[in-house]
Amino acid sequence: MQEKILVTGGAGFIGTHTVIELIQAGHQVVVVDNLVNSNRKSLEVVERITGVEIPFYEADIRDTVTLRDIFKQEEPTGVIHFAGLKAVGESTRIPLAYYDNNIAGTVSLLKAMEENNCKNIIFSSSATVYGDPHTVPILEDFPLSVTNPYGRTKLMLEEILTDIYKADSEWNVVLLRYFNPIGAHESGDLGENPNGIPNNLLPYVTQVAVGKLEQVQVFGDDYDTEDGTGVRDYIHVVDLAKGHVAALKKIQKGSGLNVYNLGTGKGYSVLEIIQNMEKAVGRPIPYRIVERRPGDIAACYSDPAKAKAELGWEAELDITQMCEDAWRWQSKHPNGFED
Repeated sequence: MQEKILVTGGAGFIGTHTVIELIQAGHQVVVVDNLVNSNRKSLEVVERITGVEIPFYEADIRDTVTLRDIFKQEEPTGVIHFAGLKAVGESTRIPLAYYDNNIAGTVSLLKAMEENNCKNIIFSSSATVYGDPHTVPILEDFPLSVTNPYGRTKLMLEEILTDIYKADSEWNVVLLRYFNPIGAHESGDLGENPNGIPNNLLPYVTQVAVGKLEQVQVFGDDYDTEDGTGVRDYIHVVDLAKGHVAALKKIQKGSGLNVYNLGTGKGYSVLEIIQNMEKAVGRPIPYRIVERRPGDIAACYSDPAKAKAELGWEAELDITQMCEDAWRWQSKHPNGFED
């Protein structure tokens, strides 16, 4: 059934790839984004790839009045909520900005949804809600704790959404705990395009490879991991996007409240990622070891079995594909969407 889905943060890295998958699955899409960490040109690329014109509103989700107007105008049946600040390190320096954007922004969105009787939401949560897990791989019922303000906003929002569902069972809520999305669209024309110095590993590595940055900073080599560097579960952004389409099918059946890990179930260290990118690029990538970054943990990777069992979803693209696609995007567009 074709439904109209409002995507907040739909001009961002995960948002744009999800918009493509939604359109290809037959849904209508409306995008709301304040373009603080994204670019309007990314949606123009999505329109070229899909051949569909996408209604776009440049708006901040903290602006409840504008959101109400958008909901009245568009009448979406569901929301996929990506909008928010997302850098662990930055959140330790400017926590108030994270609480304002992520918490206040989502509360504003939920008010607008409730007033317009739109009670279906897929929330972009994060593996950071597990804090520093005692064991890996991580299951959905592991204890939740956080080590940084970014993770705290995600955990608080999960709790807010749970409270809303408990108060009104007409709501359908899916909490998707992402691990580490990387890669890019196979066209090479859509990928991660951070404003300023990248906070995430892969775009930093690709910008070093393309000559925009001098060398990769590896934050700590004294973790309790095989090579001493942090281990993460990297998932191709296209696989992650398809996970949202699968979650939407779940919501359409009136699913209540559900939570899923979206990851591959495999962990790769920072040095292994650099090595895999070197293969994709065809030359060495310079790096140096620096001090640990506040809020970082040793190892974090998922057990995605629940998503496979209940959503019929699993990641299909491997680390080689992730690195090749990321490099195709960066080498074709050294300056991102400005090229």
